[in-house]
Amino acid sequence: MLQRVGISLEDDLLAQFDRLIQKRGYTNRSEAIRDLIRDQLIQKEWTESTRTSMAIVVLVYDHHKSDLAQRLTDIQHDSYQLILSTQHFHVDHDNCLEVLALKGKTRKIQQLGEALISVRGVKHGKFIPTTTGQNLS
Repeated sequence: MLQRVGISLEDDLLAQFDRLIQKRGYTNRSEAIRDLIRDQLIQKEWTESTRTSMAIVVLVYDHHKSDLAQRLTDIQHDSYQLILSTQHFHVDHDNCLEVLALKGKTRKIQQLGEALISVRGVKHGKFIPTTTGQNLS
């Protein structure tokens, strides 16, 4: 069931919001606002560390660096139960991109993501928290 609600915004703020949602391809304000609300609910979910959540970890690294790939693999094997999937891309002669999908208790998957990103030699790492979707409409 949908409910209609009204909000009041300053003209300038609404104009900025309209430009943003147009740029992102939303067809209407309602869907953009629903996504903003969902994002806040997901962030709240992440503060409740007893929950099961999901995340993506993105790593870029030079596979020529001394035993870096092996260290990353060892960390992953130590936490295999939290890893749903990994995908490895050869970006160019030197660089690799690795993407991991994680699922588990919020605190544990965040610790795993941070452990991978902080390995010496990782050029760039990003931890992207998300949700299982069970608590969202």
